[in-house]
Amino acid sequence: MAFLTLQFSAEAQDQELFERWEFISEVDTLRYRILYPEAFTETKQYPLIFVLHGAGERGNDNEAQLVHGSSLFLNDIIRKNFPAIVVFPQVEAEDYWAQVEVERDTFPLQFHFKNTGEPTKAMRLLMELSDALAAERYTDQDRIYVGGLSMGGMGTYEIIYRKPEFFAAAFAICGGADPAIAQKYPKEFPIWIFHGEKDDVVPPEFSKTMAREINTHGGNAKLSLYPNDNHNSWDSAFSEPYLLPWLFSNKK
Repeated sequence: MAFLTLQFSAEAQDQELFERWEFISEVDTLRYRILYPEAFTETKQYPLIFVLHGAGERGNDNEAQLVHGSSLFLNDIIRKNFPAIVVFPQVEAEDYWAQVEVERDTFPLQFHFKNTGEPTKAMRLLMELSDALAAERYTDQDRIYVGGLSMGGMGTYEIIYRKPEFFAAAFAICGGADPAIAQKYPKEFPIWIFHGEKDDVVPPEFSKTMAREINTHGGNAKLSLYPNDNHNSWDSAFSEPYLLPWLFSNKK
């Protein structure tokens, strides 16, 4: 199948195809970029996917969040075979997707997950934005997805816990969470988890534990470990030829 061999041309990486938007809720703002399918029309329905960036891409430029992963969705073959609405939201500099305290004075970093507490501002805004976009008549509500890397992988785990009936499938790259939240995941929920075995920032044990707990509680987690990858396992994950075919094959 042609789309299984991906080559990212310069044309395919034109990030300005991602339109710049802001979601405003009371006094708070969530900046995001959105890519619509080619020949988009509001009379059709399309899958909707949210891609959550890592801590290094936080800010207010509404641009840095596109550093990792956007070229995959801009690839001409991908756009042709998987027409979808793709959203890359951006967390402000001092905020975080997941409710977690991070100790950065040692490696691997120390994470204290508090996923069952109140959501962060970024998470609350993301949930509101997802509801707003899901309500559009051109969104296929049976095909809404979420995925992310590092901090975004942590946010992915958490938003599934907070909105367990909302997503059709997910992927999480080098993330982690309080494994207790897996009890709230829907039965047979499909999630593909990735991690580098040499990760010295976020321990790979986090992904192994989440995969085990999700499956123990009736979910459907598949785990891919990269023996030679450090923290940047997103490069390997986004190069997986079956990632998007698998993701978009799932429906609620």
